[in-house]
Amino acid sequence: MQYSTLYRLFSETRKICTDSRKVEEGCLFIALKGPSFNGNDFVLSSLNKGASYALADEIRPEFEDDPRVIQVENGLMALQAIAQEHRHKLRIPIIGLTGSNGKTTTKELLNAALSRTYSTYATRGNLNNHIGVPLSILEIGTDHEIAIIEMGANHQKEIQFLCTIAHPDAGFITNIGLAHLEGFEGEEGVYIGKKELFDHLIKQDGKLFVNADDTKVVRAAQGAASVTYGHSNDCHFQGEFELEDNRLIVHWWRDIDPFKRTIKTQLTGSYNFSNVMAAIAVARYYGVPDVDIRRGIEDYRPDNNRSQVEHSDRGNTLLIDCYNANPSSMQAAIENLNLESSERKVALLGDMLELGSVGLKKHQETVDQLRAAGIEGFLVGALFGQVDTAGFGHFQTTEELGVYLKAKPLTDAYILLKGSRRMKLEQLLELL
Repeated sequence: MQYSTLYRLFSETRKICTDSRKVEEGCLFIALKGPSFNGNDFVLSSLNKGASYALADEIRPEFEDDPRVIQVENGLMALQAIAQEHRHKLRIPIIGLTGSNGKTTTKELLNAALSRTYSTYATRGNLNNHIGVPLSILEIGTDHEIAIIEMGANHQKEIQFLCTIAHPDAGFITNIGLAHLEGFEGEEGVYIGKKELFDHLIKQDGKLFVNADDTKVVRAAQGAASVTYGHSNDCHFQGEFELEDNRLIVHWWRDIDPFKRTIKTQLTGSYNFSNVMAAIAVARYYGVPDVDIRRGIEDYRPDNNRSQVEHSDRGNTLLIDCYNANPSSMQAAIENLNLESSERKVALLGDMLELGSVGLKKHQETVDQLRAAGIEGFLVGALFGQVDTAGFGHFQTTEELGVYLKAKPLTDAYILLKGSRRMKLEQLLELL
């Protein structure tokens, strides 16, 4: 079947579903396949739950007599093609963003600022891959005036491909660090992969927003007209920060207007400075008044275990940043912990995954950083178990650390929780 015909089916329903547990009345169900699931198994049940049509990429006897089942060669390719067609029909600016750290936080900050002026669509959660990006594009409706699409990657050419679906008119790279080193085949591979967003924008004569404090991001934008932000006096949007009661306060001004504006965020960590500055620069470029930028960013409260600050009944201040971790974000989080004035500072750290051959080296560097800073540490995971952790507590699993903390609770401390998603350090929160 022609993809234009498939798009007409989407136009009738205006709702796409790829999870049979979340079928809505009148939606278009698309059968996708993964290592542990096959959406074709749920085609008929989705129709019974109220889906108007279902796209199947397997020929099965039970599909033959049901006109609501549409045969396609590949369900994922069909989803992506429908999204591409929808993008071509949209007449609103789309802002793309990627980066090694801070993508989702920055997306939410920018959404909070832009939403004060525009009807804004932003990627939900972290739906930022080859499935999430097309689903996000298809959620953009006729009532939206501007959209923010987050794009993630763990290998080269992925951002390039996602740009063929989202076709961003503008974009920025939060930073280029040491994430997914295994898939990108090293640090230079990460740089090449993240740079793909700027490569697309330059070819399309799009607008680049550049974090001038990150030398690799500056390098990626070399020779292109861009809007810059950061600490430098050469930036279009300049700023400085302070930490007050564990909260980040940003003072910013423009190169053409030295008057300082102040934003008191609900974020913690100096590493969020560039994320706030990105939101300021992009929102201001699109005409959001300064007062609305401030209100939007100040009202944003982080959740989902990202840069959250909480206080517990045990007298602990918790920096909950355990949604994910890589060497760059781990280093920044420990540096931030070291800046705190608390008499007792504790780091509960989990393994950083997908680092390939440099994994043990990066874990040793993390331990050495803790040791040099004099921070008390409890380390979780097999990778930490293979390096020199003398002087620190080490546990193979989060559950083992949980048993220890039940017997020996931490009190009156400033505690950082940081690790890769699969370590599930958030399970320790009730013990802190």
